[in-house]
Amino acid sequence: MNKEEALEIVKPHLTEHRYEHTIGVMNTAIDLAERFNGDKDKAMLAAVFHDYAKFRPKDEMESIIIREELGKDLLKYGKELWHAPVGAYLVKSEVGITDEEILQAIRSHTSGRVGMSLLEKIIFLADYIEPSRHFPGVDEVRETSEQNLDEAVRQALMNTVIFLMKQNQLIYPETLYTYNDIANEQRRNNS
Repeated sequence: MNKEEALEIVKPHLTEHRYEHTIGVMNTAIDLAERFNGDKDKAMLAAVFHDYAKFRPKDEMESIIIREELGKDLLKYGKELWHAPVGAYLVKSEVGITDEEILQAIRSHTSGRVGMSLLEKIIFLADYIEPSRHFPGVDEVRETSEQNLDEAVRQALMNTVIFLMKQNQLIYPETLYTYNDIANEQRRNNS
């Protein structure tokens, strides 16, 4: 599937603002894939479809999470996380993308995951730093992403955890596990 075909499929499922965000994520993901020797075609597809389920009704997403056993523990945390695993499921069942690496990148783009692949890190980070994002700390993460993918992902995770704590929101444990996994990997590489 080429870029134009993918964008044509996803556009009806997004608001205009979210479509523009998706274009930014796609371009950023392709740039990151080039910079860090990732697969540009997989990065493009995962980026285009990362928010495929973002605007599905919450009760539909909840039902899919329960029926398909996508992680019932998600239901205890912010509904903002739901569209990632539901999106991966729907991209497979409705769009017909079966590449597990692409689906996993969609699945983990909100929370991260222990043992993230290069593609998962690219999509997670592209979603965080795409050009229309403006919030405290994003420019520093963008700057870091020029040189060090893992450090940029670690910074994004840290910023997310701090933001959620300041908002008195629950933190999905997988996000903390992902932060620890990347921090531990960096320690092993630096010792």
